[in-house]
Amino acid sequence: MIHTPAAFEETSEQRLFAFVEAHAFATLVTPDGADPCVTHLPLLLSRGEAGATLRGHMARGNPHWRKLPATEALAIFHGPHAYISPSWYGEHPSVPTWNYAVVHARGPVRLVEDAPWLDAMLGELVQSYESPRAQPWSMDLPSDYHTRMRAGIVGFEMTITDLKGKFKLSQNRSLSDQHRVVDALALGSAEDVALSRLMRSRLD
Repeated sequence: MIHTPAAFEETSEQRLFAFVEAHAFATLVTPDGADPCVTHLPLLLSRGEAGATLRGHMARGNPHWRKLPATEALAIFHGPHAYISPSWYGEHPSVPTWNYAVVHARGPVRLVEDAPWLDAMLGELVQSYESPRAQPWSMDLPSDYHTRMRAGIVGFEMTITDLKGKFKLSQNRSLSDQHRVVDALALGSAEDVALSRLMRSRLD
């Protein structure tokens, strides 16, 4: 469960899925007694008439994959975040806070070790990150090496049954204070600037 005051709740499925695609490096969590299994990995979002799924893979040496079919998994997608100084506000008294955006996707998982499925998933994953580069790397690997590397991973697919977003972006402040925060963040670090852009897109 994620505590989400109404002011910070994102309910637009279109915006939630766009966020997942833009911030695809996720934290995958499954319960395992007192010590949950946690793996950080990129995931691919697929959407169709039957619903939405997340596809990915993890190293065969990672014991987490053995726990995946036993229960629902939670994938957490993190967006930009930053400290918010009360000195940026026009209304006082005020206290510091932290702005951020996250999306939680939950659902059952099935393991996939089918070679064509794995090859297609890996090809799509590589293309999604290589295509923006001036000289993209292709998966033109020696057959025996490719087979050996593929044998070292386990694929999985999670059916999304619950999708929730928390975009804490100063919505509980006045519009003038929200614009002040946007302008202040725009002068900060790369992370600050990314958060500023996200806030501005929602204000616009």
